[in-house]
Amino acid sequence: MLKSKASSNATDQRNTTRLRVLDQIRATRAISRIDIATALDTSPATITSATADLLSAGLIQETEGEPQSKSARRGRPRVLLKLHGGCHIIAGVKVARHQISVILVDFEGTEIASYTHPLDEARMAPEAFTRTIRSALDLACGAANHSLTDLSGVCIGIAGLIDAEKNFVHWSSSLTERNVDLSPLLSKALPCPAFIENDANLVAKAEQLFGLGKGLKTFLVVTIEHGIGLGIVFDGKLYRGERGCGAEFGHLKVQLDGALCQCGQRGCLEAYVGEYALIREATIASQMTDPKTLSDILSAAQAGDTRSISVLSRAGQMFGMGLSNLINLFDPECIILSGTRGSFEYLHSEEVMARVKSGVVSVDAPLPEIKVNHWGDSMWAKGAAAYGIEQVSILKVRELAANAN
Repeated sequence: MLKSKASSNATDQRNTTRLRVLDQIRATRAISRIDIATALDTSPATITSATADLLSAGLIQETEGEPQSKSARRGRPRVLLKLHGGCHIIAGVKVARHQISVILVDFEGTEIASYTHPLDEARMAPEAFTRTIRSALDLACGAANHSLTDLSGVCIGIAGLIDAEKNFVHWSSSLTERNVDLSPLLSKALPCPAFIENDANLVAKAEQLFGLGKGLKTFLVVTIEHGIGLGIVFDGKLYRGERGCGAEFGHLKVQLDGALCQCGQRGCLEAYVGEYALIREATIASQMTDPKTLSDILSAAQAGDTRSISVLSRAGQMFGMGLSNLINLFDPECIILSGTRGSFEYLHSEEVMARVKSGVVSVDAPLPEIKVNHWGDSMWAKGAAAYGIEQVSILKVRELAANAN
């Protein structure tokens, strides 16, 4: 028993090293073994063993770099390691209210193709949801001259309370049911591993790898869409909470027994700032007739409709109060406002920023920078693909250990 436990610990340690090596190669694109050892503060022998395993699995490949001696006319080329982009194809999927965005990438994260699939219904039963995901992936792969069986993994981003480690959805605005274990349904619908993650976390991952969060250790991403989401990168890693239900900024309570939120509770920030909430409030309060979209409200406000202006102003003040609470809680390097809305200037106006400043604990130091990034759905899907690459990497490294036994 002791020997078995020791063997298991050794395997776990080797897998950890292999994943760290993969991450280092991904971060640098091409790097020598000795430079990996230096960067990870690990012995060259350990790195040689780990890279040999990754080479045999086809996850990385060797390439020639510059000669080690630049002064020599004939220097021996350095042997560098890079990811083997062609070894796997991963799909990232973003489920919005009216469409599904799909992006196909290789193992290096290079985009192969993208596809948009319209949705007839914003909310679906779990079985219909997985069938729709399957259909969108079939069409995306077909458009790129691939088949679904070419995929090594799929990551699906949806709004809601998600336990990503278990593919368990506590609640989502995309599903008609609560407490849904999607693992068996996805396994039945798809021929490859599938992963579910909160869409705001995926935007945070995308910002970390490709966007305004690159190079930052601790930052927040507030997503502004139909609802309001939050992704937290703390010390370089996503923070989800014990049940996967942390970082629910949109459900921060800002009014006792206040407006009804789509989650079923009252007084949530989202119930004042989410697009559905603004349409609801404007329909009740506005002088115009039955606004259908946020654009209708914005147009009416620009035309001087005082009640529409009031609805947007109230949303901005609530949002500013929420941002000041985030700063007081996390003291991040940066807060990134990210979303697909064509315009959300009313949420980062001078008046809103003044509200943020007045709500933050006063210290003799500048406030964290608040940046705006207008990503489209493709960026959300790219974050899903990045997370999918991570998860496929973990699965393939575990297979290495299993095959060695």
